[in-house]
Amino acid sequence: MAANKILIADDNPTNVELLEAYLSERPYEIAVATDGRETLDQVAAFLPDLILLDIMMPKLSGFEVCKTVKDDPATKDVMILMVTALNELGDIERAVNAGCDDFLSKPVNKLELLKRVENMLKLRSVTDELERLRGYIDDMDER
Repeated sequence: MAANKILIADDNPTNVELLEAYLSERPYEIAVATDGRETLDQVAAFLPDLILLDIMMPKLSGFEVCKTVKDDPATKDVMILMVTALNELGDIERAVNAGCDDFLSKPVNKLELLKRVENMLKLRSVTDELERLRGYIDDMDER
C-alpha cells in the first residue's frame, strides 16, 4: 500500500520544519510549498491526499488556494487542513466557505495534529472506496 501524500504549504521555514518533524514518525510522503502559487503547482505535480495549508502566504492566500483546489473537479477531494495563527471566528468562517475540511490553530499541538491528519486520511480513504464502488455499480448497471 502506498504511503499517504501530505503537502505542507507554509512560508515560514520554522513552521515547515516543525510540521515535518511531527509527521516524520509516520510513513507519509511529504512535499513542501512556500507560497500560494507553488502550492497549486505542487498539488498538480505531487497529487497529495492532504494539504496542511497556512492562510497567510505570499502570492496567493491559503483561502485562495483552498478555493481553487476545491473548485477543480480533479482536486476537489484533496483534504485540506488549515493550519494558521489566525483564530478569529471570521477567519474560521472564511476558511470553511473556501472549502477547507478542518481548521487547526497555531501553535500546533503534536498529538492533535497527528490525530486530525490520521482521521482526515481515513475519511479520504473511505471516500475514495465509496467512489470506486459507485463506479463499479454504475458499470454493472450499464451491462
